[in-house]
Amino acid sequence: MAAGRKPTTRGFKQTSSLLQERIRKAGESRGFAVTRLLTHWPEIVGEDIAAIARPVDVKYGRQGFGATLSLLTTGPHAPMLEMQKEQIRAKVNSVYGYNAISRLRITQTAPTGFSEGQAEFTYRPKSTSKPEPKPEVVAQAQSLAAPVGDDKLRLALEALGRNILSKTKR
Repeated sequence: MAAGRKPTTRGFKQTSSLLQERIRKAGESRGFAVTRLLTHWPEIVGEDIAAIARPVDVKYGRQGFGATLSLLTTGPHAPMLEMQKEQIRAKVNSVYGYNAISRLRITQTAPTGFSEGQAEFTYRPKSTSKPEPKPEVVAQAQSLAAPVGDDKLRLALEALGRNILSKTKR
């Protein structure tokens, strides 16, 4: 290599980083980036709607007068989404500043979904608080771990004992 010359490559790059700019330009040529709709779905339509539906497809008409957004939901939630079509469409279009989506199509499946693509909507925040174990379970776990001399090991064994003893038998 010549003294003043820099190498033209910087090592390996992920394929996604090589294609990201081209994908973004292709999306913008249609007026908006579909990936934004997928990645920010709960913020766009709200937690309640995001918990029961998710976007699956955006199809463009031949004339280019807006797109059709397909939403996947479970059977019981379809009528509720049907009544809220215009509000959902307005929320999606407000993100882009114009009528990017002209129609909504609702598709539904069983609660467990098909064998390949199961419809599970997990946008609702899960409760992180665990119920406290009963006092007798705590006392029993402490008595079982009491003979252990090392403090850290004894505390770890107490926690393990509480977890095992508080499980219900199935």
